[in-house]
Amino acid sequence: MTLPSADTPLYNHPLPQIESWLLEKGCQQDSDDLHCWVVNTSQWRAEICLEVEQLSVRYLLEDRPDIQRVFKYSLSRQDIEDAIFAGP
Repeated sequence: MTLPSADTPLYNHPLPQIESWLLEKGCQQDSDDLHCWVVNTSQWRAEICLEVEQLSVRYLLEDRPDIQRVFKYSLSRQDIEDAIFAGP
């Protein structure tokens, strides 16, 4: 499945393309909450949830409180990707 260009707002991506993008980035879909995805890196772990009006990210940190960020779907896929995968 081919994704639109990276500068395309996320709201212009059909859901299967967003899911494909998350899979390509190493995320795994939560089997209980299908709108949520988990990504693990060597430095941090995060839960990404596709909400109705926004995408939310909660970084699950062991030694300090979790950090939550929210991104509107009007942002480009590249901007969201850069923000999420830069880490907390």
